[in-house]
Amino acid sequence: MHGKAFLRVRGLILLVASTVLFLTACADKEEEGMARSPVRVPSLEDVRAVSPALERYTTQGLLDEVWKRPDLLPRDRSIVTLAALIARNQTVELPFHINLALDNGVKPGEISEIITHLAFYSGWANATSAVVVAKPIFEALGVRADTLPAAGGDLLPLDEEAEAQRASFVDESFGAVSSSLVEDTTRFLFRDLWLRPGLAPRDRSLVTVSALIANGQVEQVPFHLNRAMDNGLSRTEASEVLSHLAFYAGWPNVFSALPVVKEVFAKRSD
Repeated sequence: MHGKAFLRVRGLILLVASTVLFLTACADKEEEGMARSPVRVPSLEDVRAVSPALERYTTQGLLDEVWKRPDLLPRDRSIVTLAALIARNQTVELPFHINLALDNGVKPGEISEIITHLAFYSGWANATSAVVVAKPIFEALGVRADTLPAAGGDLLPLDEEAEAQRASFVDESFGAVSSSLVEDTTRFLFRDLWLRPGLAPRDRSLVTVSALIANGQVEQVPFHLNRAMDNGLSRTEASEVLSHLAFYAGWPNVFSALPVVKEVFAKRSD
């Protein structure tokens, strides 16, 4: 290679190397800044600056009316909202609603369990995204890992007959399609997750139904809505969950669930 050509090639190599180093350093700085900076929650003033109508609906419709309806307690509304936001991976409003949930009586350990539960019902990435938001809030409150529900330990009693019926139905229906999924469903969900004492069965059902409706997964709603009502969720409360979710998951998702919920209501005597 001639001298001038060699110098040009070496210059290009040095340029590429320096560019890579610069971009890597910038990425590290950006990552460090993101780690230090909390998620920014838009204020009502921010909303008004972009959409005065949205700010009006937020204050006069959602906050001043929907959240104050008596058919669903504020604590339950917070659980429903957290479930919808986490299931849809909508973390912008999550800091506000985690703090609101705490104010409404949802304990840090229950929020921890909601996040864990939704890893199975909306995916691991959505749960870990919620962890990123919840961690600084927990730290600010002095909530330590040893004060949260343990990874293992004693479980709630299992209804052996009901679980045997569920497992048998799922195995007969889908065992030939994915035996490992059927086994994991029994092992991880119904003989472990659902029996964890850190979240009451009614609340687990409320989280599950809310997440399913919020994500438009209506095929799973009949089983879990019946389970929720067996676990103590009233018909009136279930109806108000639908109304509340319309604001956080959109009217189409809720209206898609209405025929399914109507059928569940029609087949129950309570």
